[in-house]
Amino acid sequence: MNITLESLRHCFEGAQPAQIATCASDGTPNVAYLSQVHYVDSDHVALSFQFFSKTRENVLANPFAQAQVIDPATGIQYQLALQYMRTETEGPLFEYMKARLAGVASLTGMSKVFRLRGSDVYRVLDVACTDPVAPECGSMPTNRMPALRACSERMAQCADLSSLLDELLAGLARHFGIEHAMVLVLDAANDRLYTVASRGYAKSGAGSEVALGAGVIGVAAQQQTPIRIAFLTGDYAYSLALRDSLGEGGEKEIPFPGLAEPHSQVALPIMASGRLLGVLYAESEQKLRFTYEDEDALMAITGQLGFAMQLFEQNSESGDDQPDAPEAIVSSGAEVMVKIYPADNSVFVDGEYLIKGVAGAILWKLLSGHARGRSEFSNRELRLDASLRLPDISDNLEARLILLQRRLAERCPYLRIEKTGRGRFRLAVDRPVKLDC
Repeated sequence: MNITLESLRHCFEGAQPAQIATCASDGTPNVAYLSQVHYVDSDHVALSFQFFSKTRENVLANPFAQAQVIDPATGIQYQLALQYMRTETEGPLFEYMKARLAGVASLTGMSKVFRLRGSDVYRVLDVACTDPVAPECGSMPTNRMPALRACSERMAQCADLSSLLDELLAGLARHFGIEHAMVLVLDAANDRLYTVASRGYAKSGAGSEVALGAGVIGVAAQQQTPIRIAFLTGDYAYSLALRDSLGEGGEKEIPFPGLAEPHSQVALPIMASGRLLGVLYAESEQKLRFTYEDEDALMAITGQLGFAMQLFEQNSESGDDQPDAPEAIVSSGAEVMVKIYPADNSVFVDGEYLIKGVAGAILWKLLSGHARGRSEFSNRELRLDASLRLPDISDNLEARLILLQRRLAERCPYLRIEKTGRGRFRLAVDRPVKLDC
């Protein structure tokens, strides 16, 4: 019976612990559990090296071993005849396994115990099924190509970043059955990611933040490698909402829009030209929801997303440098009090926290312009305004404007950012505004 490693990738999820059997130089056997078995290619696997154990001592003296993995759906066991080749302590393979192990550790409170020392690469000499009556050993992988094609075709039709993000999340629900997902964009100056689009949650969580290195999302971003958690045990809440106290301004909090008990999670870095732009994150209450095939397809989607984000950012300015003439602006209704705290550009509307950072500074600039009779603005003038402190490289201005637009729509519908052309937009204000700095 010919069994390929590709057909066993679902056995490497860790839902059932794998085991490894080794022999000392004198023939004494040793059996131990493994934290992680990782598919490298059709001929190799990598095992996590975490402790200076008897297993480690044995494979250095005698490079042959047997590993046992279990199909989580059927319980069928498979044995892999292995030959130790090398240990990698840096590079893509090591970073992938380190990040995934760190993601698991951050969820289980085992960060001080789960530390990867190296990725032990083994050549697979033979694969055998231990169930002699099993008609077929190793199920065929799910074909994600039709879903990938459908999503890519719809994304390619989008003319701006806002519609691209919406189409992406809609496509994941329609074609992959992924109901809970979000896109976070990197704020490199502050080593954080902020939520710019989400789907499947009661509240969008636009503006909620995740620190680099925190949880599955933060580790995937920091290590620039995908992390897929196929199962969780026990209760878990992704408590990454920021709660910063302002001496005179109350609390700032945008709750992270995650599931209370996600049993499956996948976080994938969004890259372009070798730079991290953000993270695509999906989760489910179902165990073993995301497979290797899902990860492969979603990584292809993030590649397309990263290229498009970079392209939209480069083409986000109009050719008109001249500011518009003052316009007569009429507002009605109850007056709105808007206050900014310059320390971090936190903006409060009628005493309630709205947004901070660069997006907060942009909103204050727009409202200040509105107070002087303006409503039309351009991306170019924002980039030329040093007071906004946009990063010199990859300012993600388009993403910041989308975040601000969605945050206003959610909390202050009487303040609206409306796109009027390439690199141009207007601020619509339906109620009188009083500015307090």
